[in-house]
Amino acid sequence: MASGKHILKWSGIALAILAGLLAFLALLLANLDWNRAKPWLNRRIGDALGRPFAINGDLSVEWRAAPDSSGGWRRWVPWPHVTAQDIALANPEWVEAAPNMIKIRRLAFSVAPLPLLRKLAVIRDLRIDAPRIHLQRDADGRNNWTFKQDDGQAPRWDYELDRLIVSKGAVRFIDGRRKADIHAAVDTLGDTEKGAYGIVWSLSGSLDRDNVSGEGRAGKILSLQQDGTRYPVTADLRVGKTAIEVEGTLTNPRALAALDLRLKISGVSLGHLYHVTGIVLPETPPYSTSGRLTGVLNARGGDWRYERFRGKVGSSDIAGTLEFQAREPRPLLKGEVVSNLLKFEDLAPLIGADSNASKIRRGQAPVQPREKALPVEAFKTERWKSIDADVRFSGKRIVRKKELPIDNLVAHVRLQDGMLTLAPLNFGVAGGKLSSRITLDGRDAERLKAELKLSARHFKLRQLLPTLPEMHASLGEINGDAALTATGNSVAALLGSANGEMKTLINQGTVSKLMLEAMGLNIGNLVITKLFGDRQVPLNCLASDFKVSNGVMNVRTFVMDTDEAALYIDGKVDLAQEKLDLTLRPDTKSPRVVTLRSPIHVGGSFKKPAVDVDKGTLAAKAGAAVALGIAAPVAAALLPLVNLGDPTDNPCGPLLAQASKKPKAPPPGTSTGR
Repeated sequence: MASGKHILKWSGIALAILAGLLAFLALLLANLDWNRAKPWLNRRIGDALGRPFAINGDLSVEWRAAPDSSGGWRRWVPWPHVTAQDIALANPEWVEAAPNMIKIRRLAFSVAPLPLLRKLAVIRDLRIDAPRIHLQRDADGRNNWTFKQDDGQAPRWDYELDRLIVSKGAVRFIDGRRKADIHAAVDTLGDTEKGAYGIVWSLSGSLDRDNVSGEGRAGKILSLQQDGTRYPVTADLRVGKTAIEVEGTLTNPRALAALDLRLKISGVSLGHLYHVTGIVLPETPPYSTSGRLTGVLNARGGDWRYERFRGKVGSSDIAGTLEFQAREPRPLLKGEVVSNLLKFEDLAPLIGADSNASKIRRGQAPVQPREKALPVEAFKTERWKSIDADVRFSGKRIVRKKELPIDNLVAHVRLQDGMLTLAPLNFGVAGGKLSSRITLDGRDAERLKAELKLSARHFKLRQLLPTLPEMHASLGEINGDAALTATGNSVAALLGSANGEMKTLINQGTVSKLMLEAMGLNIGNLVITKLFGDRQVPLNCLASDFKVSNGVMNVRTFVMDTDEAALYIDGKVDLAQEKLDLTLRPDTKSPRVVTLRSPIHVGGSFKKPAVDVDKGTLAAKAGAAVALGIAAPVAAALLPLVNLGDPTDNPCGPLLAQASKKPKAPPPGTSTGR
């Protein structure tokens, strides 16, 4: 019994001593001049980060009661509350724009003491007053936010942050790669502000020569302490002529787990989004879209899905879903886009075929010369290696000019390591189908290589030229094939260097007699046909065969043969110079009254073609008529102007055999000579 009292006595004495020591330690810590520890702290933190660090102002520590959220006996353990004035973290030596990466007027936080023993900093309140942050990356990718890595021997510290309050903050971001210089201001809304938002921010600056401006709000800071919180955000941004509106939530903002936003984007061209997102999109007319953007952030940047979006591109509607996947070595963009009503002219900017006025509206220089018909605007192949793509597009109904017999479009666009493939790229044309496969190798930005394989099937003759009344009753189908290779950085350059073959044929059908008479300059029959009506003439065949060499289309064969007439075409079309040099030779097979049948020359440029009749042949015919008119009756004077026809067989058999052979093209970059 005595021994029990003895133990209790000494236990009480030990507890009293321990309590006294703790009280003395608490008193000592409370009255300790922490400023004397600043040199040691500055040196240790600077060594850990690999650059100078300094607390230039006052450093103090107060011991406060544990927050109410601490349970059990731990709530009786006081928490240190640290306050530091005038903190600076220097920039690396290569950064010249600002001496410090971080400059803070006042920093205050409370930290749980016991988790520090496990290398865990649990910070309950972090208040930052007037921070000035300078972030910079140069053109080579070097940045000032990557610090010295530890040697792996010292255990790494982890941290948990429950509350963050920033007042009067300013951030400047300079990026040599993106040519960006952006200023941001961040502040906490006052307690009198009502609603879900607690932070307000604004942006200004430039991005790749475009002005940047914007503003937005985010949720109350206190919501950071709750897992699973849907943290509200809203933003209104402008980058050049691109406007972006965002409203939605960030799930679990402490871990940046996921985003769920309503996203609206509008601008003068989808191609301008490359400067904002790094995603390669084609040049287009002005557009606007609205949809749901969801994303999961990860170490690579995150995976994003822009789903069920709808909008307009020019006068065309678009809808669909696109996914962006951050992966190595390049991110991937995939999805499907549909246009129920596609205006054909809205496709022109994709290849630079829109007008100079349209180019100016979308921020491009008016590069198209007045005398050039083929687009000279260069492809931006330097962007093609930044992303891979797998996107399907369909235009269900096409609104176009009357002379264009196109009614639908289906395309599958794939971009892989700088190689752009459109396979298929199919159009509905004149009741038939134009199927094509195009490969553009942009891995060499200075020398784009292209391959084209094209197949035209079942084009209805009556629909091919809808504005020509004489074709409305014509029957028959046109089929054709082309195989071309080329090098160049624009449509004009590619066609101007093309090599390969192009072939078309019609093996049966009918054509307008009026059109035949007009092509043969058979004036008398033309008048008679006009007076007494047109009729259809059986078409034996139409066959064309072009050999393309270094941008020059040379006619190897071009014949249209009917029971009453034949038309032969010789010459060439220079795609590089955009010049025509063709000769049409009509040949009638039956008697014609008052025919001026002569070669017809088609020359000039694509912009200004010129059609001329062989004046020498006409003069000879006219001279003979005058001579006969002097010595013979009027009927005899008409003999030189009457063609009695040629009874020889039509040439369709060998022509169809030749035209039906598949065209061939040499490898890209091959020069075949002219």
